[in-house]
Amino acid sequence: MNNLEQTLSIIKPDAVERNLNEKIKDIFTKNNLKIKDSKKIQITKDEAAEFYKVHQSKPFYNDLCTYLSSGPIEVIILEGENAVIANRNLMGATDPKKAEDNTIRKLYGISIDKNSVHGSDSNENAKKEIKFFFKN
Repeated sequence: MNNLEQTLSIIKPDAVERNLNEKIKDIFTKNNLKIKDSKKIQITKDEAAEFYKVHQSKPFYNDLCTYLSSGPIEVIILEGENAVIANRNLMGATDPKKAEDNTIRKLYGISIDKNSVHGSDSNENAKKEIKFFFKN
């Protein structure tokens, strides 16, 4: 059964700063996720706050917004079979120290905050997040 989905990936400021964009995108494409669209942008803290609104009540919310708006990011629409889960598996655990070997966060994450990538956590959020960055 074909379960073609789209999901959003963000290459975060720490990874962009270290020029890891192509290495990370290679991981996606080598694992059967097509890059449907991507763009390098810089967002404001207000935009980051809007994007991460779901985490508003959490203690790390403000730091998260400051961090995401601290430098250029690359936003990517990935498409593939069960893309949401596939991307989450490729990213690894939020904390790079706890991430499985060869996951993006294990390979490139610096810390639980600077973990190099964001990925949608559900189909519902993927649709919202894609719409947030790719307003067509």
